[in-house]
Amino acid sequence: MLQIENTVISLDVIEQEFICDLQACLGACCIEGDAGAPLEEEEKTKIEEILPLIWEDLSPAAQEVIKEQGVAYIDEDKDLVTSIVNGKDCVFTCYEKGGMCHCAIEKAYREGKTDFYKPVSCHLYPIRVDKYPTFSALNYHKWKICGAAQVLGRKHGLKVYEFLKEPLIRKFGESWYQQLDIAAKHLNNKK
Repeated sequence: MLQIENTVISLDVIEQEFICDLQACLGACCIEGDAGAPLEEEEKTKIEEILPLIWEDLSPAAQEVIKEQGVAYIDEDKDLVTSIVNGKDCVFTCYEKGGMCHCAIEKAYREGKTDFYKPVSCHLYPIRVDKYPTFSALNYHKWKICGAAQVLGRKHGLKVYEFLKEPLIRKFGESWYQQLDIAAKHLNNKK
């Protein structure tokens, strides 16, 4: 483990390689699992505000879920998460021809309709952040659907934290990321 400010970071975050390979997985992290993506309360509020901008990109089933329970719910672990369709698909998933899925929120951002990129937990994936009273723990979530991402990361020699530089800065700040980068390079050079 590595500590920077009030975060404890699993060594896997700085040692393992990773680059999302959407051509291989087709965005499976948006449609697999047993709960929605973790949300912060202010993200839920922002999503509710931009909902009219993304409504037409959502499936009829997703629209129905949102009408019935809203954009988020409290899961079994008592965490606020995005609502899901049929027990797995995030309600904000939209599909391209060929079955590749994308985030409707991110699509609206890329089209200049909103300044909200997407929930930070999605942007940070495969890093998961667990909050404790005095610190946050960052862990690399290894999942079989990301096997191609691990292969691509090894091919290019890009570590998880390097691949996720932008969302890590979004969540923890530039100074924090610079500290992480210095520590990671130092520890990785010792091997």
